Amino acid sequence: MAKQVFKDVKIADFGWVMVLPSTIKYLADHGAQVIRIESTKRVDVCRTSFPFKDNVPGVNRTPHFAVMNNNKFGITLNLRHPKGLEIAKRIVAWADVVAEGFTPGTMDGLGLGYDQLRAIKPNIIMLSTCNLGQTGPYASQPGYGVQLAGYTGFSHLTGWPNREPSVPYGAYTDVTTPPLGAVALIAALDYRRRMGIGQHIDLSQFEVGLQYLLPVLLDYSVNQRVACRTGNQCSYAAPHGAYPCRGQDRWCAIAVFNDNEWQSLCRVMGNPDWTKDPRFSTLLGRKENEAELNNLIGEWTKNFTAKQVMVTLQSNGVSAGVVQTPEDLYSDPQLKYRQHFQELEHPEIGKHYYESPSFKLSKTPAELRMPAPCLGQHNEYVCTKILGMSDEEFIELVAEQVFD
Repeated sequence: MAKQVFKDVKIADFGWVMVLPSTIKYLADHGAQVIRIESTKRVDVCRTSFPFKDNVPGVNRTPHFAVMNNNKFGITLNLRHPKGLEIAKRIVAWADVVAEGFTPGTMDGLGLGYDQLRAIKPNIIMLSTCNLGQTGPYASQPGYGVQLAGYTGFSHLTGWPNREPSVPYGAYTDVTTPPLGAVALIAALDYRRRMGIGQHIDLSQFEVGLQYLLPVLLDYSVNQRVACRTGNQCSYAAPHGAYPCRGQDRWCAIAVFNDNEWQSLCRVMGNPDWTKDPRFSTLLGRKENEAELNNLIGEWTKNFTAKQVMVTLQSNGVSAGVVQTPEDLYSDPQLKYRQHFQELEHPEIGKHYYESPSFKLSKTPAELRMPAPCLGQHNEYVCTKILGMSDEEFIELVAEQVFD
């Protein structure tokens, strides 16, 4: 295989939870050398989050942490210890990029702020990401993506119109932010390659989230119309929703956008008498009687498996898709063909799957080389092989509890 695009890039990953580790994974999967810096005093919450292998808790037993941190060396450092801080600075001197995801001011307080890093390495690139950005009246407010989903507006738009807001599954902004963070890093690396100058990237997860709400923001700015929860409805399609199918909690999503598609759906269903009701003959009529329409379609779909409904409708020009479970995804023939899930052997979890990037570079594809590190797994390797310490120096640091 050709040399990977980021083979010569070195990254110090002071990650926390999901956003920063996921961002750096893009580069790590394409060859970047990454040192993930953690602490035994304040363990990453993803290491203590369900699910655990065999339901046995442990900081090295959760795929929640593992899937975002493959292809990284792991080291633990007590950054409150002078010698721990000194090792961190040696890593900075080694690195091209320092990435951190703490509350603004945390890195400065440790002596690892951008100006302090530039004194160590003038052309260093620093990526800082947090909920609300590094500046502004609310910048110091800590939080997680679950809270930010509400603050950004996703929760207001998610759920049923006659119920309270629902939080989108998981910390939604934690999965929308990493691709933009990776692009910003690549741009900074390219600028440094051409100009020899590093820079500080201030990545606001709040502002990234807003990019995914531009239509409703534009609607308000132009029409002063406030969007609200609509369940599975779409203002220009009916039927439009998820319909029950044969089996336990099995569903198929169906979307009909025009009268031709509606006639196709009716033919597939066998043109039952109710489809001839004038109330359903136009999109406007179907929208006005949508609740009844959904119930009638559900009575048809429940006689078939979700896959049968999907395949039959798709072959007749109607948009439809199985509402897939995690089990479905791991056996999905399309994902299998593209080798999206790849298996690696983890020291404690054993064999389990990691996700490849959703894009493929034809000349320099991603490579999943090693599983996520156990806590402190590569302390000795990083210090002696990467930083060039002697064995004696490393042993002394261990005795002084620098790696706690």
